[in-house]
Amino acid sequence: MVSRTIIIAFLVLLIYLSVTNASNISTDEASLLAFKAQITSDPNGILSKNWTKGTHICNWIGISCSKKHQRVTSLVLTSFGFRGSIAIEIGNLSFLNKLDVGNNSFHGQIPDEIGSLRRLNFLSLQMNNLTGQIPESLGFLTRLQLLDLSENDLFGNVPFSISNVSSLKIIDLGFNRISGNLPRGFCTRLPNLQGLFLSKNQLAGQIPSGLNQCTQLIYLSLSYNQLTGSLPRDMWNLTKLRELYLGWNNITGHIPSEIDNLSAIRRLSLPRNNLVGILPPCMGNLSNVEVIDLGQNSLHGGIPLEFKHLVNLKGLFLGQNRLSGEVPGPMYNISGLAMISFVGNGLSGTLPSNIGHTLPNLVGLYLGNNQFTGLIPTSIVNSTKLIQLDFGRNLFSGPVPMNLEKLQQLQFISLQFNQLTNDPSTDKLSFLTSLSNCKYLKTVQIGGNQFNGSLPKSLGSGNWSFSLEYFIATNSGITGKIPTNISNFRNLEWLSLGENKLIGSIPPDLGNLKNLQKFYLQINNLDGIIPTSLCNMESLYQVILGKNQLSGELPSCFGNISSLRELYLDSNALVSHIPSTFWRNKDLSVLDLSSNLLNGSLAVEMGNTRSLRMLDLSGNQFSGQIPSTIGQLQSLVSLSLSKNMLDGPIPELFEDLVSLEYLDLSSNNLTGMIPKSLRNLEHLMYFNVSFNGLMGEIPDGGPFINFTAESFMGNPALCGSSRFHVMQCRVTSLESKRKSRVLTSVLASVSSGVVVTTIFIIWFLKCRKRSTELPLVDTFGQVHKRISYYDISQGTNNFDEANLIGRGSLGLVYKGTLADGMVVAIKVFNTELQNAFRSFEVECQVLRSIRHRNLVKVISSCANFDYKVLVLEYMPNENLECWLHSTDKFLDITQRLKVMIDVASAVEYLHGGHFFVVIHCDLKPSNILLDGDMVAKVSDFGISKLLTAETLIAHTKTLGTIGYMAPGKCYYQVHLKILNDVNYFH
Repeated sequence: MVSRTIIIAFLVLLIYLSVTNASNISTDEASLLAFKAQITSDPNGILSKNWTKGTHICNWIGISCSKKHQRVTSLVLTSFGFRGSIAIEIGNLSFLNKLDVGNNSFHGQIPDEIGSLRRLNFLSLQMNNLTGQIPESLGFLTRLQLLDLSENDLFGNVPFSISNVSSLKIIDLGFNRISGNLPRGFCTRLPNLQGLFLSKNQLAGQIPSGLNQCTQLIYLSLSYNQLTGSLPRDMWNLTKLRELYLGWNNITGHIPSEIDNLSAIRRLSLPRNNLVGILPPCMGNLSNVEVIDLGQNSLHGGIPLEFKHLVNLKGLFLGQNRLSGEVPGPMYNISGLAMISFVGNGLSGTLPSNIGHTLPNLVGLYLGNNQFTGLIPTSIVNSTKLIQLDFGRNLFSGPVPMNLEKLQQLQFISLQFNQLTNDPSTDKLSFLTSLSNCKYLKTVQIGGNQFNGSLPKSLGSGNWSFSLEYFIATNSGITGKIPTNISNFRNLEWLSLGENKLIGSIPPDLGNLKNLQKFYLQINNLDGIIPTSLCNMESLYQVILGKNQLSGELPSCFGNISSLRELYLDSNALVSHIPSTFWRNKDLSVLDLSSNLLNGSLAVEMGNTRSLRMLDLSGNQFSGQIPSTIGQLQSLVSLSLSKNMLDGPIPELFEDLVSLEYLDLSSNNLTGMIPKSLRNLEHLMYFNVSFNGLMGEIPDGGPFINFTAESFMGNPALCGSSRFHVMQCRVTSLESKRKSRVLTSVLASVSSGVVVTTIFIIWFLKCRKRSTELPLVDTFGQVHKRISYYDISQGTNNFDEANLIGRGSLGLVYKGTLADGMVVAIKVFNTELQNAFRSFEVECQVLRSIRHRNLVKVISSCANFDYKVLVLEYMPNENLECWLHSTDKFLDITQRLKVMIDVASAVEYLHGGHFFVVIHCDLKPSNILLDGDMVAKVSDFGISKLLTAETLIAHTKTLGTIGYMAPGKCYYQVHLKILNDVNYFH
């Protein structure tokens, strides 16, 4: 009976357990199906095909179950490309001890319900798109040993609750946006922690003390944060620490001497901080260290001799510090060294001749930007594992080793900016032939040396023809022609041969360089045309061909290179117009065609290049008006159209150039007014419209408050503020109207007298039947010569006193002969005198804008802040005063009458023959010069006044030469100033 009862009870228990297990497994199944439902993308159909009710849950992909309870214990679904969120039902998998869904695209927040998985010992959600804060509930996972939430978008602080999980061995929260300070006392509660990874976050503040409590710590990574302060001394007691990464922070202070307590350290990385002081010699005791990276700090002093004991060292990175002195010789004997970087210090000395034998494992040697001297050891070729070799920016001298082809793994070599020379036994750069056999070589930098040899004709041959991407040989003393087989470098992206002594033409075959992006040939002696085949370089980004002797037409096909962003063709001899198709490239950013012989008008299509930031067309022969479409270039920062023959007004649409900082329109034939809308260009810092024919008021306000008189000189009809050294603008008042009526009356009276006098003179001349009449020479439109100060100095024999022909109150006048044989008068202003600058500007304004046979012609001008010079027509018969008061010179009545007529003609032209009035103010015999035919010409306009018809009041100061006053009173009003000139003539 009892046995029956026991059997029945046992059967009941089995039935109960069976029902219970079925119920629990159903709970797990429901949780996983809820997890599946939240996945919106299953690119491989893993779940849709396998996670079905027709398949037992324990056979689902990624699922493991316990044999005893048949419950889900492991969920591992890594790298399946899933998208979606993590379902909160995941917290119902109560037997789960491993959860790994890393390397997918889960988004949303980490469910708090994960904190219910009390059996969990492995949690990895790394490499997803999870966001939000790390749940505090993770502190309930008391069995957790690994927590990996790296490479997500988590933010907020590190939850202190994690320190409750004393079983944790690995914490990886790197590559998120976690901020705040590191929790204090973290290590006290995590005695088993072996790895703490918090790199690439936004942690701030100091590294807290107490890290020494993490006695089992092997890996500590806090790099790429915003940590500050000095390193806590107790952290150097982590005797089991193998890898320490603290780079790319703002850590300050010295490297403490206690660092040698890190007896197990293998990798020590603290680059890109603000560490100061010296390298502690005790670091030589770190016998197990393999990599030391202290680059980009502010360490100074020398490299300690004790470093020679680092026999296991494989990588030493000390670049970008302030280290000095010589590298200890025994360090070159650490044969395991694979990487050495001393770039950007002040290290000196020579390299040992056997460096290639003692460092056979070198992969990278970076010594650039130091002060190393001596020869490059030929033994370097025995370091056959070398991939990158940087000797640039030092003081190495002598020839380059000739057997570099032994470095078969070489990908990068920099020898630039040294004092290297070519092998004296050849006029070719033969070491390049050797390098051409390095089949993996991608970058060659040899610029800034003194090779003084030509490129080998076989340059484009050899094993490197398919690998080479960068060939940079700027300023290397390279002579001869460009080898045509450079076109064999099919993968070349950067070719720089600028600032050399190259001759000949640009090989058309270079157009085969389809991948070329940067092409530099500037400052050579290249001639011939620009080959249109260059337009086949479909990847071109930047072309610099300036300062050569290139001629011919500007290739229109440049407008078809859609990748082109910067084009410099300045200072050549290009002769053509700019074709309209040239402006097709709407993404062009920089265009410099200055100092050529380009002509024609500017096409309206230039408005298509709306990405232009710099446009320089100065120093050419462009004519016509500035197209209004230029206002469409709203990205333009710098625009120079100076020294051309452009005419017409400044377009009003210039106001649309909202980014403009530099505008130079000087030395053209522009007319009209300066648009007032230019005041709205708030970024404009430089503005120059000097030497044009502009008129009207100079705008004030906006950027114009910062401009000076130099911006407007040579425009005599401009008016405005006195600081611009121009005449005052119209005064609108009742008084001005009254004075205008007075001016009209006086002018009428004076005109009557002039008419009567003119009739008499004409009658007299007809009676005398002059045999020769002087034609009026129309010199408007005359192009002034461009004469340099050097030309002037040479023409006067360095201003020899033997060539001095006159002295004035503001300077001296020399006789000079220009290079083309023209004899000129050179007026040199004394810039130490206060009025010299003003006098020079006035004379420039007047002489540039008036033309008459009885006015001295201006040939050119030459000026800067140190000197002011006018080059004038030479008058061999001196001035009228010399003839009137000379004992050996005589003017008969006819000659005197001719002089009177000439001067009268000049005065009549100045007062009424132009669209503004010029009052000479200093008309006297010494300022009337006589040419070789005894034609009188008025000179010296240094104190003259320019007046428009609307101007009524002039400057209120006495006019004329001190100590001399011609007949008649000199009043201040304009109408009497005009009369004053007439009185002087009388």
